[in-house]
Amino acid sequence: MENAPKDSTRFKADPTLSPADLINEYLRILMIPDPAGVKHFVSPELRIRFTGNRSMHAPAECSAFNASRYRWVKKKIEKTEVVSSGSDAATVVYSLGTLYGEWPDGTPFEGNRYVDRYVISHGLITEMDVWNDSAEWLLVRAGLATL
Repeated sequence: MENAPKDSTRFKADPTLSPADLINEYLRILMIPDPAGVKHFVSPELRIRFTGNRSMHAPAECSAFNASRYRWVKKKIEKTEVVSSGSDAATVVYSLGTLYGEWPDGTPFEGNRYVDRYVISHGLITEMDVWNDSAEWLLVRAGLATL
């Protein structure tokens, strides 16, 4: 079956990557931003719940949303934590750190906390939950809240 087409639903990310390394590499590439470059890290059934409980299904949707909220944004990863009870069928990984970048008007920012939760199943990311302080920071910028 040497000439058989590759079944993308069975493609696995590099099996030598630990769950933490898989998430760190995924984020490194996604923050370039290169959403097409991370396709091999995610399941075709990927479920994303982004800030504000926005439902998404592809890394490109995250990049498009970020492009509407920021001129540019990057993550400074401070910790990547793997939940110890994981298995090949489901391992939970948390990425914690801060965001830095520029708001659409060019004003720089840094220190904006984020927490991402991932579920990895058989070497692919199947779930991604994203939380950060951007909404609070935007309320402050608009004069509607104080820190």
